Amino acid sequence: MISALNPSPSATSRDALLTFTSPPPGFAPLTDFELAAVEGASGLYTLRDTAGADLRLFLLDPTFYVPEYLPAVADEDLAALGASSVAEVDVYVVANILDGAPVVNLLAPIVVNPVACVATQLILEDDWPLQAELATAAA
Repeated sequence: MISALNPSPSATSRDALLTFTSPPPGFAPLTDFELAAVEGASGLYTLRDTAGADLRLFLLDPTFYVPEYLPAVADEDLAALGASSVAEVDVYVVANILDGAPVVNLLAPIVVNPVACVATQLILEDDWPLQAELATAAA
């Protein structure tokens, strides 16, 4: 079964060491990362490798910036994270700058079980954009 993944309004707000179920695309063979909230920026996080490769991504909690974002997640993906329902996971989207404007990848969210500190990057089969432009934070 596939369920709609509702981004949690209380997504992980603390620093956490995460182990990915498999290396995120482009980061093989790395699976261990540190998630850290960016001070003074609600819903903004950094994800850095812990192996010293100096890799970093910026992640956003979509509830702050893309509140209409409700991707679907398969039961097998939840099971791989040690979760039995979408209510047990947090979702983040990768943020970047393209032509001077902030964009987020809605096609490949990072889903985290904050209790087990396990994560995965999903590649969705839905019709979400790879580079959705952000205008302003949601009120």
